Amino acid sequence: MEYLAWFEATSFSTWMRESGPAFFVSLILHSLAMGFAVGVHVAADLRILGMAPRVPLSLMRRFSSVLWVSLFVILVSGVLLLAAYPAKALTNPVFYLKLAAVAAALLITRSLVHTLLQDASHDIGRVPAKAKVLAASSLFLWVVAITAGRFLAYTHEVMLASHVY
Repeated sequence: MEYLAWFEATSFSTWMRESGPAFFVSLILHSLAMGFAVGVHVAADLRILGMAPRVPLSLMRRFSSVLWVSLFVILVSGVLLLAAYPAKALTNPVFYLKLAAVAAALLITRSLVHTLLQDASHDIGRVPAKAKVLAASSLFLWVVAITAGRFLAYTHEVMLASHVY
């Protein structure tokens, strides 16, 4: 907790916390990028699960640049938001649930991209049952990640480490 108190006392953390534009721009960018990243995943997962069967699965790879840019913005904005209130997030188990759900969903995406979306034979053919299970799991994990992210605003016990001492 001492390290968190030290970090939140740095000029950068204080600026992120007290500068309305810095904090809210980071929050807005984080939210918008999450929308794009989750949107790409939801579209691909729903297609794998059988929706829009005329859309070739291999076309979903075209959204990979949107996904990577979104993930970069999520990472940068997330670190900035974490810098503003490090103790609020790092002492909250919900934060780790969110990170675990995102990591698991991204691992599923990696698996699907390297198998299903690389093989054009799945564009018109049947999608393997394993891929459908993975797609459904991915949808569930993104719901968990989004929900946990929203709960972070309400489930913290420590806002600032310096207030604990």
